[in-house]
Amino acid sequence: MLRVSLSRRLAAECLGTTMLLAIVVGSGLMGQRLAAGNDALALLANTIATGAGLIVLIHIFGPVSGAHFNPAVTFVLLLRREIGVATASLYAAAQMVGAIAGVWAAHLMFAAPFFEVSTKARDGLPQGFAEAIATFGLIGTILGTRRHRPDAMPSAIGLYIVAAYWFTASTSFANPAVTIARGMTDSFAGIAPHSIPLFIAGQLGGAVAALLLFPWLMQEDYTP
Repeated sequence: MLRVSLSRRLAAECLGTTMLLAIVVGSGLMGQRLAAGNDALALLANTIATGAGLIVLIHIFGPVSGAHFNPAVTFVLLLRREIGVATASLYAAAQMVGAIAGVWAAHLMFAAPFFEVSTKARDGLPQGFAEAIATFGLIGTILGTRRHRPDAMPSAIGLYIVAAYWFTASTSFANPAVTIARGMTDSFAGIAPHSIPLFIAGQLGGAVAALLLFPWLMQEDYTP
């Protein structure tokens, strides 16, 4: 990573998360409008745009801030003592501000109401479990590629998210900032506010489980 000031790292986290949410919500709006009621087609459009955009954003901002764009990722690195408490808190705040700005940007582009509250309920323990699985796999992807194939990390993360959109019942939010911000759009990509706590609980649980398992799984054994 380049040696850059904290202010520029925070700006990168904020801007990167803004662009990520603009991609997620904007492609959801576009897919919903063009799919003529076909939810599978709308989800496919949303999936491709999100995965492709995420790969590009990690390439752009990774050398500056690490391209977390996700408080769960920042939390894991805090627990690994790779980032301090103060910096982690500022990263999470920048990600949250950027996520909300991205939703608003998407609304402005598609002439949607600027302020909205989602009515799309995503309730039930299976949804929370799906978020735990989605985040577990995301953190595992990050930890595994950082250790063995750092050059492949952007594409691996993007491809994992593409897959997780389809194999998880929750369509893989896997990000507390994304989850909260998506509560502010009553579109295909939205989530009702009352569904948010369960999603975040699942995400943090999945992140911690991945942190406990993957470093142990990938450590090298000494064989005399």
